[in-house]
Amino acid sequence: MPTVTDALGGRLTDALGAQRRRVREFVDETEPPALAIISAMTLSLLATLVGFLAVSDLTIVPFVVFLTAAGIGWFRYQEETAYTIALMMTVSTILILGLIIVFIFRESVPVIRYESATAFGITVPGLRMFIQPNWDAVSPPIRYSMVPMIHGTVMVTLIASAVAAPLGVSAALFLSEIAPATVREVVKPGVEILAGIPSIVYGFIGFTVLGPWASDQFQTTGQGSYLFVGIVVGLMALPTVVSVAEDALSSVPESMKSGSLAMGTTDWQTMTSITLPAAFSGVSAAVLLGVGRAIGETMAATVMLRGVPRLTEPLVNVFYGQETLTSIIARNYGEADGLQMDALFVAGVILFVTVLVISIGAQYIEWRMHKRLGGEV
Repeated sequence: MPTVTDALGGRLTDALGAQRRRVREFVDETEPPALAIISAMTLSLLATLVGFLAVSDLTIVPFVVFLTAAGIGWFRYQEETAYTIALMMTVSTILILGLIIVFIFRESVPVIRYESATAFGITVPGLRMFIQPNWDAVSPPIRYSMVPMIHGTVMVTLIASAVAAPLGVSAALFLSEIAPATVREVVKPGVEILAGIPSIVYGFIGFTVLGPWASDQFQTTGQGSYLFVGIVVGLMALPTVVSVAEDALSSVPESMKSGSLAMGTTDWQTMTSITLPAAFSGVSAAVLLGVGRAIGETMAATVMLRGVPRLTEPLVNVFYGQETLTSIIARNYGEADGLQMDALFVAGVILFVTVLVISIGAQYIEWRMHKRLGGEV
């Protein structure tokens, strides 16, 4: 039985093979002068990248050569030049992403070594960051535990998901299947506009309105609670969930819905037994995008939380909020140095790995749905 890794690996191999064939055909069909210009563009852009990484003062020279070659090619061989520039931008994007990954992992190595611990007679790098809850960058013993921030991130994400997922999917189902066309045309653009509001605005409202109200109503000491941070972040993620899920639900063929209704089912039965299952992969992707927004939210959490890297007591206490992975980076990056800076990069690595797992999970859900519906994998 093929696994999701085999399916993704097969797709990647097929895509690379098809790309190689297209490049070979492009070289065979392109005139020599155009190939010379394309070669000059490629070499100069590569030299620009090398100069940038080496922090050379001469980096501008190959970049000017690239722009000159691209300008000449655009006027004389526009189609070939456009193809080459598009390919270069794609490769550059992948390369830049790879360099970012290497950089954040490399910068986190010193503190991972520092926080090594022994388990069953084996020294495990970084283990102490995940088995003890103390973060103290000032007084000895210096410790950089990620446990409080991971706990805070999980709490905020769970609450935000509990807000964004059901409300977002319900709103998307209403807009796609129930609302009149005039209502849909007004509400959907309004929802998408909400996604463009800066996160600091949500955080400011939460800090000035929700925070004081919660402190007064629940008689807590000071402001900052995972509950209301999660609610605010969930509302921030809601437009993304609604927009993506509505697009997925609207893409379900009308013939499937009409066939279900012709069999005597009600509108609700059609929505729950036909529309939602058929669009499940898209709806799941919408929810995962909302979860990703909750995990990566920075400014709202930074503004609303207390900024104390420690665990709440008890752990399930949502009425107090300390710190998350994103907020500790935003709060400490300006003054951090040495191992503390490296610890912030560890927080970035954890966020990166988490988002990567979510993305793989989304791909796996899509693969399972294709298989279940009889599609090719």
